[in-house]
Amino acid sequence: MAADRGSRWIRWPSEPERGRIGYGADYNPEQWPREVWDEDVRAMRHAGVNIVSLAIFSWARLQPGPDRWTFGWLDEVMDLLHANGIAVDLATATASPPPWLTTLHPEILPVDREGRTLGPGARQHWRPTSPVFREHALRLVRAMAERYGSHPALAAWHVSNELGCHNVHDYSDDAATAFRAWLRDRYAGVGELNRAWSTAFWSQTYGAWEEVLPPRLAASYPNPAQQLDFRRFSSDALADHLRAERRVLAEVTPGVPVTTNFMVMGETKGMDYRSWTAEVDFVSNDHYVQTGPRARDELSFSANLTGWLAGGDPWFLMEHSTSAVNWRPVNTAKRPGDLARDSLTHVAHGADAVCFFQWRQSAGGAEKYHSAMVPHAGTDSEVFRSAAELGATLEALAPVAGTRRRRARAAIVFDWQSWWASELDSHPTSLLRYRQEALDWYSAFLDAGVRTDVIGPEGPFGEYDLVVAPVLHVVPASLAERLRRFVDGGGHLVTTYFSGIVDENDQVWLGGYPGALRDLLGIRIEEFGPLLDGETVGLDLGVSGSLWTDRIDVTGADVKVVAAYTSGDHAGRPAVTTRLAGTGSASYVSTRLGPEGLAPVLARFLETSGVGPELAGVPAGAVELAIRTGADAEYWFLLNRTGASVEVGGLTGEVLQAPSLAAGLTLAPRQVAVVRRPHVTGR
Repeated sequence: MAADRGSRWIRWPSEPERGRIGYGADYNPEQWPREVWDEDVRAMRHAGVNIVSLAIFSWARLQPGPDRWTFGWLDEVMDLLHANGIAVDLATATASPPPWLTTLHPEILPVDREGRTLGPGARQHWRPTSPVFREHALRLVRAMAERYGSHPALAAWHVSNELGCHNVHDYSDDAATAFRAWLRDRYAGVGELNRAWSTAFWSQTYGAWEEVLPPRLAASYPNPAQQLDFRRFSSDALADHLRAERRVLAEVTPGVPVTTNFMVMGETKGMDYRSWTAEVDFVSNDHYVQTGPRARDELSFSANLTGWLAGGDPWFLMEHSTSAVNWRPVNTAKRPGDLARDSLTHVAHGADAVCFFQWRQSAGGAEKYHSAMVPHAGTDSEVFRSAAELGATLEALAPVAGTRRRRARAAIVFDWQSWWASELDSHPTSLLRYRQEALDWYSAFLDAGVRTDVIGPEGPFGEYDLVVAPVLHVVPASLAERLRRFVDGGGHLVTTYFSGIVDENDQVWLGGYPGALRDLLGIRIEEFGPLLDGETVGLDLGVSGSLWTDRIDVTGADVKVVAAYTSGDHAGRPAVTTRLAGTGSASYVSTRLGPEGLAPVLARFLETSGVGPELAGVPAGAVELAIRTGADAEYWFLLNRTGASVEVGGLTGEVLQAPSLAAGLTLAPRQVAVVRRPHVTGR
């Protein structure tokens, strides 16, 4: 987390002490004639752009052959941007190997689990563990650092691009060699590996490290612990590449901050970013709005989680879209106001820089139908006018820059290890979606008008009154003990079905479910009860559950039944329980209720924990509240979640970029307002 890494931010070339929010886009001038560049910088200045990411996919242009370098065009672009007051987040350009490299060294190409070598022609066609690729990539990084390290436009280094987006799981011989080395570091010997992987099952016992392979396509289910470790290894292998590039940059340009763009969004789950934060000076993230009725809840959830990864420090929204993307079956344009609302939601959760992919919409190539700040229609367009309006808004929000998010009283625990393990094959159901359950709870908090943080299993639990840990499947003994101490100390814990089931080696905690959390919750379950797709069960709270049920036996005298089943195989038995422990409590929800069904359940937990809304006089769920706090003031972000106008009363302070509060504040549909208020000590 932030305590483990540097706290350096963008190195602004001019007036570095002046507070500002970065604004811009990926800029790809190599796609355009030289005369367009001058048009670009004029339009950038009009739109309020003050930073661009440059050279992300420029390897072939920068190094057209093994011993040929063509930096002149990039020199000119860097000088042009600097002359116009635009800073550069300069990429190391290693994301996409050029054709000459894959022709000379096809052994750098990734291999899928079926043994097929993936060809060039797209992007990220390289093995994270290839020594040959690493050698050529670091040569390029060093050349970039030596040439541009002292350039006055350079604000930060951008390592590669979206590491793992297309090559997170490589099953090549290089990967096998690296996987064995990773396992040797993790386990004292092959015997310990055999115990951790339960290799006595199906005669999988290994006699030597050389026998161990990645979990390639097999006749049946590969060993689940092997699969889990391979996911850990794959994330670590990408982090190791990030570390290798960073070391070169730190050696040559020690004063320039280094970042890379994470992808905290949707079902992108191959990278455990918690372990990556130590490798960057500030966290950056790419986010694209998902589809569905809760799309903006997912945006808020991802921004919230990114804020936790940043340790509360400012972070960089490196990519999002002005309007439509190009990679879904149907790509719809954003509605009026969405461009600003989406951007400001990220700012509300800690982003101090907002950038799009990309500046000018490409005329050709795979992403030519992906929106940009300057669309095919040019600057005389609604998209560009909206982007320029956002630039003015962000300039007015300069006082927010440098502030940190204020801790909420409630938190949702998000754990990549549980995400990976709970969705492995040969499980009670293949329908479980870990992130969706976490998002359901987040939406339920939003619907209740209650601010919440998204945090990792590291905590800190003790700084919250209410902690919800949905599908916390992987629970090592140390985590179980920290949760017990949290409850014994007066905290209120809520967890759900399929939680506490296995340890860090994916081995079941014996004695009945929910395993490591059984005594804390005061319940015991003998057998899982997954539901068929479309099957539901009723609860006496007037809501329905899906996906899962449990036959709960209450074992603790201090356990209360909050809700019972009214239908299904467990009709009349507990569905939701709470065990009181002094002033704390530990609760269990045994079915998937969805955001609406969680409403009455969450209401009980909020009452028990004493947590409630901080906005008065607003219809529950109509407005999302996020708070950033500085030394002298707090900034309350009010985000209208509805398609109607919402009156916000009883709030004092100075509204930035909105009417005075004297007669109350009216938020237009999907509008965001920011209110500067006197600083409040504590949370």
